[in-house]
Amino acid sequence: MKNRFYLLTAGILFLCNISLANGVGVIDAKIGSYLKLISSSVTVNVENQVAVVTSIQKFKNTTGSNKLIKYAFPMPESGSATELQYKINGQWYATKFTNSKQDTTSSGTGGGTASPSFQSYIGNTPLYFPITDTLKADSMLTVKLTYVQLLPYDFGAVSFEYPNDYHLIQSDQLEQQEFKFVISSQRTISSIDLLSHTAQTSSNTGHSAQLYLNLSNMKADKNYKVNYSLSLTELGLYGISSAFADSTIPDSLGRGFFLFMAEPDPSQSSGIIRKVISIVIDRSGSMSGTKMDQAKSAAKYIVNNLNNGDRFNIIDFDDIITPFKPQHVAYNEASKNEALNYLSNLTARGGTSISGAFETAIPQFPKPTDSTANIIIFLTDGEPTSGNISTDGILGIVNTNTKKVDTTLTIFCFGIGAGVNNQLLSLLATQHNGLCEFLTNDQLEASITRFYTKIKNPVMMLPKITFSPSIAAEVFPNPLPNLYIGQQLLVTGRYSKPQNVNVVLSGQAYGHPVSYTFPLNLTDSSLSKYNFLTKVWAKMKIENLLVKYYNVDPKSSTGQRYKEEIIIYSMLYGVLSPFTSLTGGGVIGTGVELNNEKAENPKTPYDFKLLGNYPNPFNPGTYISFVSSSLVQQVAYIRIYNSIGQLIRELSINVNGSGNYKVYWDGRNESGALVPAGNYIYTISLGNTILAGKMCLLK
Repeated sequence: MKNRFYLLTAGILFLCNISLANGVGVIDAKIGSYLKLISSSVTVNVENQVAVVTSIQKFKNTTGSNKLIKYAFPMPESGSATELQYKINGQWYATKFTNSKQDTTSSGTGGGTASPSFQSYIGNTPLYFPITDTLKADSMLTVKLTYVQLLPYDFGAVSFEYPNDYHLIQSDQLEQQEFKFVISSQRTISSIDLLSHTAQTSSNTGHSAQLYLNLSNMKADKNYKVNYSLSLTELGLYGISSAFADSTIPDSLGRGFFLFMAEPDPSQSSGIIRKVISIVIDRSGSMSGTKMDQAKSAAKYIVNNLNNGDRFNIIDFDDIITPFKPQHVAYNEASKNEALNYLSNLTARGGTSISGAFETAIPQFPKPTDSTANIIIFLTDGEPTSGNISTDGILGIVNTNTKKVDTTLTIFCFGIGAGVNNQLLSLLATQHNGLCEFLTNDQLEASITRFYTKIKNPVMMLPKITFSPSIAAEVFPNPLPNLYIGQQLLVTGRYSKPQNVNVVLSGQAYGHPVSYTFPLNLTDSSLSKYNFLTKVWAKMKIENLLVKYYNVDPKSSTGQRYKEEIIIYSMLYGVLSPFTSLTGGGVIGTGVELNNEKAENPKTPYDFKLLGNYPNPFNPGTYISFVSSSLVQQVAYIRIYNSIGQLIRELSINVNGSGNYKVYWDGRNESGALVPAGNYIYTISLGNTILAGKMCLLK
């Protein structure tokens, strides 16, 4: 669960604003030994709030001796790496995606634990890439990283931040710092500002805008911060689409990809939705002082602004869980005043039992109705220290308790300060239809009061989407999140037949049904500027599978099949997942490679390596081979999938110690029928390890 490549997708209405920074050439992070960063160039191309970021960093080995390097990059939780290239000792190399978890150790070649300053800088979801070639003394390393990021949106305001503050890693000046930010938007760009610096070039024509900055011989000690605003009078649906060549699409779900952003006009509906709400407050010792005062003030604001007919409770926790009331109580003048007095008396103390807080809060909720929302607002500043402290364990407790009471929850998370578990809070929001925000110590009260004003009367609860004609497929997120005033619904999907369609969003608001209809053009054109659509779709597909994976026993056959699908789509589309990583060292090239006879095979817990299949291409059958160099005695399962990810055949073989093993597939499915020509994916599962490869059947 650690170091996830994702945490929030386009389906989340507000994306946690975790930012990126320059990468680090790590020699030994335990003692703070790094390559010297010479220059940094960041180019951000934004198409309707989808940012494609290219970061080029140049490093120099100034240690006086040859060094092995690990590249580390503080990837944001809302971003996905799509390509990494590097130049070492004068030669450019390309990486490829491989079916093994990335090596997340951060101490480079020195072993041990990385320094606190490095850990603080690299964040919770870093990308690591070990460079196998030795960098010569006084030589240069250039790294070019590309990733896709969905920018946070709130009431027409969009923000982007790239912390160029490198002081935790290096105090020396950089020879050059370059920053270029380019936007293309269907909605009118009302304003754009580079808040952190004075832009040397700035322009805004309404539907396109640009910022440019170039600094020489200056310290990298200030973050790049960009804010731009979109017209609030142009609400509706704005979509983009592209139909790519069949030869470039690795599956048969359709060559068309679309992404749209919908923000219905909330003035079309009015009323109040009843709420059952629990305010869950961390009162552990680390919350003492300003954080505790602000958390109490924010909770008081919510209590003061509940609606007649709402029911509410307060759960405060350290390593002891204390509810305000045994159950939710009706909101009235007496209960309001009693709750305000209760909040005034809260003090910080003890440890942090997040699992216990949810085990107490969730069973109090009733089954939801179309006109009632069950809501948890969760405020914390730290990592769990008591009860179940693992991210997987806490998520499992929340999901299990939700199922036990047969309810649907919306969880809104607020992380306060630098010590918060970003991954945990993001996943709690992602898996439970909520929003997530990370705040500094002095932002809490203002942010929560603004947030509560937004969610008090949502635009649409339990939304559903239909297309007319019904030609869209593999649409994500699924299910759709609730839609709140000032927020957008971002949806991606696939299509085979280009044409104009109507998108119908329907759901409940204020106790009665609401529906919005928008036109969307699914084009037959292939537009290179929209190449990122394949990455965004794959990212959200993988996100959907991950939610399913973590809602079942990961060791079960169902869990293993979800894991295999995640690996397949990650490798086919070149989007990192928790079960895949970047590997490489091959001379510059493009494309996604799976493990085969020529691919580099990572070490696994069983020294379990894939040898590929032979022949490949094949007709009618092929041998799938692997090697085990350990004395493991288990059954290996070989599962074969078609190009749309459907399982068509399962084979098995007993592994009895070290040696080479092979399994013959006769080109037939489970029913014994011959399968059609085309590309197929196979996975081999042995214990907790899964390897994958691609093969082609010709006829």
